[in-house]
Amino acid sequence: MNEIWVFAEQRDGKLESVALELLSKGRELAEKSGYALAAVLLSENGAPLAPELFAHGASKVYLLDAPQFAYYQNDWWSEAFVSLVRERGPEIVLVGATTVGRSLAPTAASILHCGLTADCTQLDFDPEAKLLLQTRPAFGGNIMATIVCADTRPQMATVRGNVFKKERVEGASGELVRVPVDLSASPCRMKRTGVTKEEGEDVNLAEAKTIVSGGRGIGAPENFSLVRDLASELGGAVGASRAVVDAGWISQLHQVGQTGKTVCPKLYVALGISGAIQHLAGMQSSDFIVAVNKDPSAPIFEVADVGIVGDVAEFVPELVRQLKARRGA
Repeated sequence: MNEIWVFAEQRDGKLESVALELLSKGRELAEKSGYALAAVLLSENGAPLAPELFAHGASKVYLLDAPQFAYYQNDWWSEAFVSLVRERGPEIVLVGATTVGRSLAPTAASILHCGLTADCTQLDFDPEAKLLLQTRPAFGGNIMATIVCADTRPQMATVRGNVFKKERVEGASGELVRVPVDLSASPCRMKRTGVTKEEGEDVNLAEAKTIVSGGRGIGAPENFSLVRDLASELGGAVGASRAVVDAGWISQLHQVGQTGKTVCPKLYVALGISGAIQHLAGMQSSDFIVAVNKDPSAPIFEVADVGIVGDVAEFVPELVRQLKARRGA
């Protein structure tokens, strides 16, 4: 069946943002390929979520409703998902690279004997070869590799959140296909006994509208006070490059990049960050990027909307002073 599927992950009755991002990107891939775009929703009483999936691009929603889908359990979810793939035969399957997606997608790919490209940061479609072009960082993030799956179907990829933008169309509608599910005789090796939320520093980079990040170019760990001052003045969150996290200057919760958080704020300010591929993979889809670095040839300037060649220690205090003065006026 000539369809592109997006796994519409839901948790506690709420759709994950990455599913809506993938539907918006899927609409573009559908136009290039001529395929239909569908969402696959495993849930308990999930029909009210369908209008949001239609609004983000799905022309069809496959709804699998069962008590076993109230929360994620790999055995039940993969059995139902694989069964539907075998029955309908989609060309492409896209899954968010969440904790759930990183469990479900490889399980399904293994059972279906098809390829899977993990943690993609870019997708495209070759209409002549009918191939999904799946791009992800490789060799420790030193290169960006484009991978194709020429011999097996479906072509599967997991995609990191915040690399594509959500695009909503009010009033959009589509076809709701209810898929019968009976897992009463199916064993499950997992049993949830409870939920424990991690305690610690509250850092929500994924949802932040403004992020100010610091790298080795700020000079010393105590200079993160400059990053925090500017973030506070802009009402934003504090981010960091992998180099300073590895050096112990700030906790890993703040890390932006391939091995950290992928972010897409309206404003991203990079202070003393050179712009390694690993870091760029996590922030280059930001709406507006400002970079401050003493090295005029730093790669960060290639993606920046505004580049400032200068010393962070001199620039940031003056910028904060002027912002405070303007706010006071």
